[in-house]
Formats: sequence, structure tokens, C-alpha cells
Amino acid sequence: MRYEEFKEAIREELLRHPEGLSWAELKSRLQLPYSRPCPTWIGCMEAESGLTRRRGTGRSLIWLLTPDQQVAAERDRAPADGLRVD
Repeated sequence: MRYEEFKEAIREELLRHPEGLSWAELKSRLQLPYSRPCPTWIGCMEAESGLTRRRGTGRSLIWLLTPDQQVAAERDRAPADGLRVD
């Protein structure tokens, strides 16, 4: 799996779950082949994709997209209605 595939899979899953998911949940849902996420990839995603992580229960971190990234992604996913906006 390449970085771009990893990033897009995580992004899409987090858009479906705006409350956030732990690494274990992401790994299981997406059937990721990694026991732990690559720290370099996480740093890139934080800079590029608005990924944030906050403390969950116990030792877990909850992965989330910033609200700005969620709005932008929803706008990008909206179906084109054929109307042109100038």
C-alpha cells in the first residue's frame, strides 16, 4: 500500500465517522496490513489532510479530520448539478 492509498482510505473512513476512530478501529475496518501507523505518514497527513488525534479512553488516540477538512471534503463530494457558478 502506498502513502496516497493509505491517506485516502483513512480520509474516507473518517468522513463516514466524524466522531473519530481509534487506530485499532481503522486498522480493522480498512483491513490495513500495519500493526502501527507510520509516524512519517501521520505527520504528512496532519499537514496535508487536516488529521488530528486526541486522547480517547485508556491509551488510545482518536483520529479525526479538522472541521474545515470535513466541510471541504463534503463540498468536493457533492454531486454536480450542471449549474455554473461564476
